[in-house]
Amino acid sequence: MSADFQLEGPMQARRIVVAMSGGVDSSVVAALAARSGAETIGVTLQLYDHGAATGRTGSCCAGQDIRDARAVADKLGIAHYVFDYESRFRESVIEDFANEYMAGRTPIPCVKCNMGVKFTDLFTLARELGADCLATGHYVRRVRSVEGAELHRAADPARDQSYFLFATTQDQLDYLRFPLGGLPKPQVREIAASLDLAVAMKPDSQDICFVPDGDYARIVRKVRPDADDGGDILHIDGRVLGQHKGMIHYTVGQRKGLEIGGQPEPLYVIRLDAANKRVIVGPRQALAVSAAHLSELNWLGASFSGTCQAKVRSLAKPVPARLEGGRLLFLQPEYGVAPGQAAVLYDGDRVLGGGWIAETEPAELARVA
Repeated sequence: MSADFQLEGPMQARRIVVAMSGGVDSSVVAALAARSGAETIGVTLQLYDHGAATGRTGSCCAGQDIRDARAVADKLGIAHYVFDYESRFRESVIEDFANEYMAGRTPIPCVKCNMGVKFTDLFTLARELGADCLATGHYVRRVRSVEGAELHRAADPARDQSYFLFATTQDQLDYLRFPLGGLPKPQVREIAASLDLAVAMKPDSQDICFVPDGDYARIVRKVRPDADDGGDILHIDGRVLGQHKGMIHYTVGQRKGLEIGGQPEPLYVIRLDAANKRVIVGPRQALAVSAAHLSELNWLGASFSGTCQAKVRSLAKPVPARLEGGRLLFLQPEYGVAPGQAAVLYDGDRVLGGGWIAETEPAELARVA
């Protein structure tokens, strides 16, 4: 199995830095790079060390995963370096994660990590090492065109990670390589097994790598001791229906766990009023929005205009929309659009760009007196 790293000239004259997390995906990328004939250097960033996480496999960037990355590098006969970025990760990702929840928004730490330590600090390291490119195990495709590199969805829709890479800049995309973007995950594991890599059947890392036990509220409490401050659960018509146990336990679109039984119809979290520590609930129709205002818009789509497809959650289906300045207009009312999440825009398989959802506009059917 060979991979096209999209580098000019003989591969023996090229140097590739591979971001190695200790998982099967980045390990296979390192193997493909080494087999290409290029000088290959594996780099792992130690991002956190939360006790139990250090010995837990399938977490990413801590403890056993770092040891797995080193073992793979040793087997492949490539250089491997570990850099401690724990302090930077805590400031730019973990503290931001906690503060976003406390501000009534729903954060996406994976995007913030890519924007920060992975696609900024790691870029600097790769260039300092004289690499011709930085290769990662992300499931997206880099497609070359006459206008430059484009970011496209992965060939395997079940593994596509393009939503989490919307903030990749054109300069970064010119330097990045994603050799797994055209492969299904089972084939990647087969490659790892054929090379006798110990990580061939290693479980995939969880969504939030720094929350090893799934208790993200505990992580938020460490940063923000006021995370459990309670307040009112308020119906959109102004009635107080009960008390909540802390803003961190709620997100827009949530139905379960509200603990306000005896209502004539199912109620959902419509919005979070962080300033007054209130959770606003209402019927499903009140979740419908007609538009979203985007901040920190990153555009990779050149001169595209017209109707595109917008994805407002990582697991949501793309829906038709138009972008007018920083305002994203949905052609049909969209539900569960949460401030703090990202809206990622596509033209078919191509990623046009995206931005952070700052606020939403209710659809007419969602308006109440």
